[in-house]
Amino acid sequence: MMDADDWDRRYADSSRAFSYEPNPLLAELASPLVAGRALDLAAGAGRNALWLAGRGWRVTAVDFSRVGLQRAESRAAELGLELDCVHADLYDYCPPAAAFELVLITYMHPRIDQRETVFGAAAEAVAPGGHLLVVGFDETDPHEGGGPADPERRFSPKRLTDAFPGIELERCERMEREQQTAEGPRRAVDAFAWGRRPDAG
Repeated sequence: MMDADDWDRRYADSSRAFSYEPNPLLAELASPLVAGRALDLAAGAGRNALWLAGRGWRVTAVDFSRVGLQRAESRAAELGLELDCVHADLYDYCPPAAAFELVLITYMHPRIDQRETVFGAAAEAVAPGGHLLVVGFDETDPHEGGGPADPERRFSPKRLTDAFPGIELERCERMEREQQTAEGPRRAVDAFAWGRRPDAG
């Protein structure tokens, strides 16, 4: 798996084009929500954080790639948007509890020994009445263009079902999508969990 230095080099490569289109699942599920505070964990170059900020969310974007966050900040400035960017490794980062109406993790597959900690911290950051979305490559994905090579690090509905303490899952599913790669389109298989922390009282 790539570390922070690898991702810095990737984001610094001027020959690479990075999409600023949001994850389609995020756009589908978050569009009906009233904008509030959002936490984008493993935000990368900010495609999801920027989309949320453009819709009135107050977004905290966290990533271990300083260059990725610089890209996000630069793009936010071009669009007249504000992002609160935090340079941190999710294995060490502890977000404030119950502070966000939306918490997001997309395509960050924690080490197996850290999965419970990362997912638990994400769940704890969701405010009463707030939502959590976690999406990544499914264990059945053919691994032809992305995601961890170790299928144990990939997701599945079973692995996600009981992974988020205090979050009532509304959807926990496997889904197929078409992914564009340098070699052309490929079939990708994702797993995602979408849930809500019940209102206090």
